[in-house]
Amino acid sequence: MSEIEIRAQRFDAPDSQALIRAVLADLGQRYGGSGDETPVDAAEFAPPAGAFLVAYLGGEPVGCGGWRSHGDDGETAELKRMYTAPVARGRGVARAVLAAVERSAREQGRKRIILECGDKQPEAIAMYVSAGYERIPNFGFYQDAPGCLSYGRTL
Repeated sequence: MSEIEIRAQRFDAPDSQALIRAVLADLGQRYGGSGDETPVDAAEFAPPAGAFLVAYLGGEPVGCGGWRSHGDDGETAELKRMYTAPVARGRGVARAVLAAVERSAREQGRKRIILECGDKQPEAIAMYVSAGYERIPNFGFYQDAPGCLSYGRTL
């Protein structure tokens, strides 16, 4: 089994964009439309206010996730664009990316991380709950949408 390698990448880098297109397609299949209409700017994922990470297995990009600052206090990070390619699922990629995203946010002074998820992503919800995330009041672009679930945890 290949070792998972996680590298910081620009949000607009080719490997990042290929994985982001894949996550949006996956979300589109689950929820319809483009998958996620949340406004996202690549600059939001540039250090020190954010980061975007890509996971590689055997040199191939197979997963991603990032964080961007949330709110004005400088203490909260928002998890965005978590994804693992179907070929790499069940191999610990998502958990490795999640841990790396959390570490990156913590290193930049964030004390809490939050995320929006939907009820048609049971595998993601299970992973977040098992990683210590708890339900929080809905926030963000989809806060009033049916099926929106928000989670958070202390870093």
